[in-house]
Amino acid sequence: MQKFAWFVLGIAGGFVAAHLVNKDPRGHEVLADVDSRISEFTDRIGDAYRAQEAKIDGLVADVKDVAAGAIDAAKSATADAKDAVVDGVESAADAVRDAAAKLTD
Repeated sequence: MQKFAWFVLGIAGGFVAAHLVNKDPRGHEVLADVDSRISEFTDRIGDAYRAQEAKIDGLVADVKDVAAGAIDAAKSATADAKDAVVDGVESAADAVRDAAAKLTD
């Protein structure tokens, strides 16, 4: 509890000190300079964040395209394999019928 009281007292003291410094023209100028530097920093961070976000969005779009292509290829390969199996079964059935017909003749 004592640490919290010191924390609150420090914040209050900081506000009072900033208010007193802001009353002086030189102090006001210093605080305005600090504020402009902080704004410039936050703007740069925001720009960098948006650039990274755009880069990641582009990568995600590329991955989605590749995944969609892979799914289409897998569907095509599955259909081709199914057709090959059906053809093989039909050929085997024909061969069995032919062999049975020869045996009965």
